[in-house]
Amino acid sequence: MRSITSAHSARRNTRAAARRLRRRPVLAVAGLSLGMIVAAGMTVTTPTSLAEASGSTPTFALASFTAPQPLAAALSPAESEALSAARATVESADASIAAASQVTTDITASKLDIGDAETTVDTAELAAAVERLDGAKALPTLMLPSIIEDVTVLADAVDERVAELRGKLDAAKALKAKQEAEAKAKAAAAAKAAAEAAAARAAEQAQSQPSAPAPVFATGGAVGGTSPADAQATARSMLSRYGWGDDQFGCLVSLWNKESGWNYRAYNASSGAYGIPQALPGSKMGSAGADWQTNPATQIAWGLGYISGRYGTPCGAWGHSQSVGWY
Repeated sequence: MRSITSAHSARRNTRAAARRLRRRPVLAVAGLSLGMIVAAGMTVTTPTSLAEASGSTPTFALASFTAPQPLAAALSPAESEALSAARATVESADASIAAASQVTTDITASKLDIGDAETTVDTAELAAAVERLDGAKALPTLMLPSIIEDVTVLADAVDERVAELRGKLDAAKALKAKQEAEAKAKAAAAAKAAAEAAAARAAEQAQSQPSAPAPVFATGGAVGGTSPADAQATARSMLSRYGWGDDQFGCLVSLWNKESGWNYRAYNASSGAYGIPQALPGSKMGSAGADWQTNPATQIAWGLGYISGRYGTPCGAWGHSQSVGWY
């Protein structure tokens, strides 16, 4: 698409040509008159000498004329310049009409509010003037300058409106890009702040949670036995099911040392809590097995599930127990 500047430059040239053409009407008329005189030129012959020689009565011969030669096919410089200016004006005006249509299409496609209720350019009058100029090419060149001037003035008005709308569209696009960048930066800042807050909470929780005590293993324990040492060995073998390591085992040992001393028959008469994990009531452990009253492994399985579901880890349960006295 040609720019507004190049269009104005082309129109300056055609206006200059139109002014030159306006200065030539007298010469053109004079040339036309001379051509008509030459075309109608006559030659008259009077046979006076013949009459005198024969002595007869003088007679008059009809006037004769010489037919004009065909006009040259080539256009004169003035005609060539006029037609060239007309063609350039039509092309420039057509480009203005196309630019007007394109800017409206671009505004519609952008779906942006450009701050102008009217987003179309009225080119009907310009199109009609272009049609008149295009048809006037077959008329005498003296008629072209004024029509060229009319088309040029209308095209300049269209170009000014196109430039105005295009500027508003560019401004709306720039504003949208700025708003999107600001929103993106704001979202990034909010995400960063949320991440920092989460990290701070995690650090605070880590500081408030007691560190895992060194594991205290009862000696001589065996998986499946009923002694405290056996119960600890059984519990340690189950930690991997929950993804826990020895650091969690130390918290578990401390927790159930406090609750029951790892005695599968431990019973709290005041509360009714029973077994190694001190389930309240003890019958809750029936979900892990019917032998919950006599099998440490069943009690341990239920206790680990309870800790995982409520506190996440043995150390989480131990920290709560340290804070409030129970878990």
